[in-house]
Amino acid sequence: MAAERERTGSDELRVERLAGIAGGARSSGGAGRAEKSREVGIAGSSEKSGKPGKPGKHGKYGKPGKSASQPFPFARMLTNPYALDRLDIRFRWGDYGVRVLRCHLAAFSPGHVIPSHKHSEFEFHFIAKGKGNVTMGGQTYELLEGQFYVTGPDVIHAQESDPDDPMHELCLHIEFIPLPPRQDDPEADWGRPLECREAAACIGMLRQFPLTTVWDTYHAMGAFLDAYRTWEEEPPGYHTQLRQAIIQILLRSTRVFADPVAVIPERDMNGHRYELATQYIRDNESRPITLSEVAERVNVSSRQLQRIFQSEGGIPFRDYVEHVRLSAVCADLLHTNRSIEEIALLHGYATPTYLFPVFKHKFGVTPAVYRRMNVGSGVVSDTF
Repeated sequence: MAAERERTGSDELRVERLAGIAGGARSSGGAGRAEKSREVGIAGSSEKSGKPGKPGKHGKYGKPGKSASQPFPFARMLTNPYALDRLDIRFRWGDYGVRVLRCHLAAFSPGHVIPSHKHSEFEFHFIAKGKGNVTMGGQTYELLEGQFYVTGPDVIHAQESDPDDPMHELCLHIEFIPLPPRQDDPEADWGRPLECREAAACIGMLRQFPLTTVWDTYHAMGAFLDAYRTWEEEPPGYHTQLRQAIIQILLRSTRVFADPVAVIPERDMNGHRYELATQYIRDNESRPITLSEVAERVNVSSRQLQRIFQSEGGIPFRDYVEHVRLSAVCADLLHTNRSIEEIALLHGYATPTYLFPVFKHKFGVTPAVYRRMNVGSGVVSDTF
């Protein structure tokens, strides 16, 4: 069996694709696989008959006992139910290495029994169809369509499929490996600390997950279908989308018992609006710019924007615009052979007549003298 490996380092997701997926060889290209899945059944979720259950009680699957009249939302996965097991999915999430050991759709025969056993990793069990029961922690629980349970390392559990309504189970085996924190992290200002906190909180909740069955209130099962579609269609961002699907399973599962906590820091809005306004001015300095135009772009009044420039930049709006234009003029004088007339027009001055007095007031010399004095130095004045 030929193997194609894609490696992007220890901090990136790695996917190993092998030929000969269970149930037959994979067809060439994502479109062929998608067509095969469509032949098997309905792709994605469909409108269901019967009165839906309330969110938080029965999740997206409605009241139990209705599944016989409903199309199976995961029918497309029946083409290759163990396809995702063939992918070596690994990635870094915060300060943890995440490794997916198994991710598949299992169909149990009527009355099928899985005897008592345990794993060294976490196992997620989602009942996509049918019913049965599970025994763990010395208790037996009924398993219904739309429910799930989680078993952590060394948790002994046994499962039995109903003899009249056998189960289809979406199963995820996953392990978390603590990784050393990154020193002098260049991504510290780009959301890395937030990701580390969120990953640690999610994995911490998994370690305390109650040994009971719960409803899939936040639709974690849908992320299995997202992962399968990604394998099937091979879209741009293949690795990233697989990673996101796995993380969504984890987050949506633990959310059932999580307290809502907002961890995204709030902006200093004056500082943020100043940054947006100054960037807009730099991007458009070559044409006429008014205070009211920029104020509208950052969603404040003209008076408020004027105050923001004074408090955040210590400079009036008009002076900042002039500073940006003159800095661009200086750069062109030193680094191009354009005429002064052309430079004036390129940077928002209708004629050199408008540029000369402003330039001389700022630098004490005319543009022509400035060019002669500084050509070769490469130093552009950037002071207010």
